[in-house]
Amino acid sequence: MSDEHKEEKRSSDAPTSADGPLHGLLAEYETPSALVHASRKVRDAGYQKWDTFTPFPIHGIEKAMGIRMTSLPWIVLVAALTGLLTAITLQWWTNAFDYKFISSGKPMWSIPANVPIYFELTVLFSAFAALGGMLALNNLPHPSHPLDHKKHFAKVTDDRFFLYIEKDDERFDPAETREMLEKTHPVSLEDVHEDHSTPAQMPKKILLAAAVVAVIALVPFGVFAKMRETRNTQPRIHAMGDMDWQNKFQAQQPNPLFSDNMAMRAPEPGTVAVEDHVDDDHLTTGKVDGQFARTFPQSFKLDETSMARGKERFDIFCAPCHGVSGNGDGMVNQRASALAEGTWVPPTNLGLDYLRLMPVGQLYDAITHGVRNMPPYASQISVEDRWAVVLYLRALQKSKAAPVGELTDAERAALK
Repeated sequence: MSDEHKEEKRSSDAPTSADGPLHGLLAEYETPSALVHASRKVRDAGYQKWDTFTPFPIHGIEKAMGIRMTSLPWIVLVAALTGLLTAITLQWWTNAFDYKFISSGKPMWSIPANVPIYFELTVLFSAFAALGGMLALNNLPHPSHPLDHKKHFAKVTDDRFFLYIEKDDERFDPAETREMLEKTHPVSLEDVHEDHSTPAQMPKKILLAAAVVAVIALVPFGVFAKMRETRNTQPRIHAMGDMDWQNKFQAQQPNPLFSDNMAMRAPEPGTVAVEDHVDDDHLTTGKVDGQFARTFPQSFKLDETSMARGKERFDIFCAPCHGVSGNGDGMVNQRASALAEGTWVPPTNLGLDYLRLMPVGQLYDAITHGVRNMPPYASQISVEDRWAVVLYLRALQKSKAAPVGELTDAERAALK
């Protein structure tokens, strides 16, 4: 042992720590290879309660120490499966059992719709299990350890490598263990005594701080409870004032940046789309004098072009549910009926008598604003195209109920 290390040993062992019983033996090495060599010796000797300390990971030292796979991955796996099962149960219970969301054609519960919750709880449970399992398996947190009183042990974070054997090991013998470690040629080898200088009880300041934090943590919940049970006549608290009070001009405020001192500006020509038929209620609403119109608007052309356009729009927006012939047998209805979920409302057969007698303005209004489960199509189908769909629908209805007297000779022959 060098004179430098002898001096460090004399100055590093605090008297209060050395007065206690022996806790273990600490060997110091200069190189990683020396530590790995010593680890093999200790492993082969059958010691169990020992460990190595290095400033950086050393490749292969786990094999030299005989370390087996930790049980932490299994703990994380169990936690992940628990989180997944919890998410599945939670989503199923809330959305498919306890409070059902009935949406036409959609199942009460399905895996794809709930995957984000599965992912979140699986990761959350796994993360907590990984952290908690690591702390528990390593007996952490450990506020104090006898090695803390070895001054030169701080070099473990710099350029020294240490091996420590605890006295509680069944094979530990002060003389034999020391002799074995000396054969590994350590730079220093010294006794480590129990720590009797650190108080066994938690400092009162820490307990007081923990109590204060616990009380403060209850304040938000108290505020939540108060807000739920009382009525407040004052405005809400503005947590982010820059979003509630923005540095901008309101519509009715003066603005000295413009010659007219007005903040509200007129739109530039052409920036707002204005259609020519905005004043034609018959065309835009399907009503005349507040009643659904029974005739098509005068500005709408009743020709083959409009009929073809109506058929095209009908096949795109209407046929998926109502079918290409309007009988209510579209592919969406067939799929929903085959699933038999119990929530599907079949689409209407457009050839029914009450629909044939319905005013064209009412059919236009149904396309515009939707009816029952059918969504509104005003944002997807233009005004003229909606009337074209109504025109094509009237042609479909007429083809289903046309009297024989209106058919040509060729059409009558085809019926035979």
